[in-house]
Amino acid sequence: MAVNFTHIALHVRDVESCVAFYREFCGLELVHERFDDKGRRIVWMAEPGREDDFVFVLLPGGGGRDQDERDFSHFGFAMPDRDAVDAVAAKGRAAGCLEWAPRQEPYPVGYYCGLKDPDGNFVEFSYGQPLGPGAATALSE
Repeated sequence: MAVNFTHIALHVRDVESCVAFYREFCGLELVHERFDDKGRRIVWMAEPGREDDFVFVLLPGGGGRDQDERDFSHFGFAMPDRDAVDAVAAKGRAAGCLEWAPRQEPYPVGYYCGLKDPDGNFVEFSYGQPLGPGAATALSE
């Protein structure tokens, strides 16, 4: 049986603030929206050009997360280089949402930082993992 991983759906406290965060920090775009029977907005977001591959669905009505700093549950985004990781960390620091300052870890983790989204989820930005854009380049360094 062949399966495809197509989406992640999260109930969040504030859909609008999460949409703004994932647009600003992750470059996701709104690809679909609808309203539930209570008139609450539900959105689908995706990387440009990947709208048919994988979407991130934000649903209203979540309780938020109170994620402990030792809880490394997160969403991961690959960056093109270390400078891009540093840039998003600086942007997150300025916005007050930097959780993990940039650091280097052994393969396969690579160089990464982490932000906290408005709902309390950790979001990792990495370079040097065997996934995503630049993976082949990072592995040969």
